[in-house]
Amino acid sequence: LQRMPQVGELTIFCGAMVGSAIGFLWYNAHPAEVFMGDVGSLALGGAIGTVAVIIKQELLLPFIGGVFVIEAISVILQVASYKLRKKRIFKMAPLHHHFELLGWSESKIIVRFWIASLVFALFALTTLKLR
Repeated sequence: LQRMPQVGELTIFCGAMVGSAIGFLWYNAHPAEVFMGDVGSLALGGAIGTVAVIIKQELLLPFIGGVFVIEAISVILQVASYKLRKKRIFKMAPLHHHFELLGWSESKIIVRFWIASLVFALFALTTLKLR
């Protein structure tokens, strides 16, 4: 991986994004008082994608959004399995609904997905070589 010089402004932008996301999560903890919606999630995803393009690390996007990728893949596998074999892989797709039907509480699913997201994000961060 190549080193990217002079990414100070980008670091400040990313820090502001992280700070705003932490502020959002403060009020989105159970029971949620504020919901992000499409406008916030699309803007956040667009910003992450733009930063990845700027630093030439587009291949890390599936790792950064690992939980979302797994959720999408679970739907694709469920539909393909049902169309081809007439059998379901999961009780329900996306994957978090499968865990709900297994009896997991919403809080337990959220915390487990947060942990998985943290692991994916830390993996992506360890591969970056910025100055």
